[in-house]
Amino acid sequence: MRGNTHFSRFIGALLALAVSGCGSSPPQPEPLGECFDDSVVTARITTAISEEPTLKAAEIKVRTVNGVVQLSGFTDTQENIYKAVVVARRVRGVTYVGNDLRLR
Repeated sequence: MRGNTHFSRFIGALLALAVSGCGSSPPQPEPLGECFDDSVVTARITTAISEEPTLKAAEIKVRTVNGVVQLSGFTDTQENIYKAVVVARRVRGVTYVGNDLRLR
């Protein structure tokens, strides 16, 4: 009987640990030099887009969340839509580029 009580307490403690682990866990540290702030990624993409002569940076909005980039706004040609996505993908720290750019 006594062994059964210890086993029940062990199972209870194990369940308590498992349930407490269901909350949000702290982010895993990235290797040194690989951690990018989303605002830095957004700034780098905006700069890279503004350096492309055929793209109008003022008309392309960039939003970054955890390395996932969302492009939105308007361009004049389908080629410019493709070019904006390519430019964004080349920036370090970008894990995915969502394209919501539209033709005028």
